[in-house]
Amino acid sequence: MLIAATGELVTERAACSSGRRRHDDRRCRCGFGGAWLTGSILIGAICGIVAGTLLSLIFAMMTLGLAVNQVATGLALTILGIGLSG
Repeated sequence: MLIAATGELVTERAACSSGRRRHDDRRCRCGFGGAWLTGSILIGAICGIVAGTLLSLIFAMMTLGLAVNQVATGLALTILGIGLSG
């Protein structure tokens, strides 16, 4: 979390920082869920990496490829993540 926060401090606008933390929260939840379900820390880490990569890929495709507003996209992905994680 500290490394992600440092990167956000340098590269992102303040309006998008809250969306990044929510992506990190989803990644942590997926990692914990994977580790808890399988009993393997390695599989939990892989689940967290995959979840973070997919969320970042969706965000990048929408904001860079489709030129959608970053704040609106972050909010939509946050709502999606809340719905998927229960």
